[in-house]
Amino acid sequence: MDHAPLTKSAFRSPAILLSGPVNDDMYREFRRQLDATSERAVVVIELSTLGGDPEVARMMGEDIRFHSELEPGRRFAFLGKAAIYSAGTTFMSFFARRNRYLTRGTRLMIHQRKLSKELRINGPLTTCIATVTATLHEIEASIAIQNEGFANLIAGSEVTMDEVLQRAPSNWYIEAEEARALGLIEAVL
Repeated sequence: MDHAPLTKSAFRSPAILLSGPVNDDMYREFRRQLDATSERAVVVIELSTLGGDPEVARMMGEDIRFHSELEPGRRFAFLGKAAIYSAGTTFMSFFARRNRYLTRGTRLMIHQRKLSKELRINGPLTTCIATVTATLHEIEASIAIQNEGFANLIAGSEVTMDEVLQRAPSNWYIEAEEARALGLIEAVL
C-alpha cells in the first residue's frame, strides 16, 4: 500500500460524508455509505461533529480497523471539517496518523469521558458493597477504554500521555495547524 501523503484531489469527492451528532443514526448512515465503497481504492470519510456517543465512535472506528486489515490494498482516510469534537476525535484515532487530514481552521477537542450517575445505596451491607464495587469497576473500565483511545490518538506524535491526561479534563481544543505541528495528523488541506 502507498503510504505517501494524499493530494488534495483525493478529497474532491469523499466516499462517506457525515455530519451531526455521533449516534446510532450516524452509525447506520456510515455503514450504508461504507458498504457502497467496495470499488474505491481510496475511501475518504469526511466528518464534522460536535461530539456524541463515544461507543458509537468506537464501533465506527472498529469498522475502519477491520476493513483496513481485511483489505490492505485499500486506503481509508479521515477528513475532519470545521469541528471534530469528543467522539469525533475518538473516531479519528482509529485511522493511521498518515491517513488523518483536517481542513483549515478545523478544531479538534479532546476531553475525558463523562459519567452522570446517581449511586443509591439501600439494603443489606454486603449488597451495598457490591453496588459500590460495581460502580467502581464501571469507572475503572471506562478510564481504561478512554486511555486506549488517547494512546491511539497520540501514537507517533509529539504529544505524551501525561500531556493528554493533564489537558483533557478541561477540554483541550487543538487548531488544525497545531494538530499537524504536534504530529496528530498528516496534513491540513
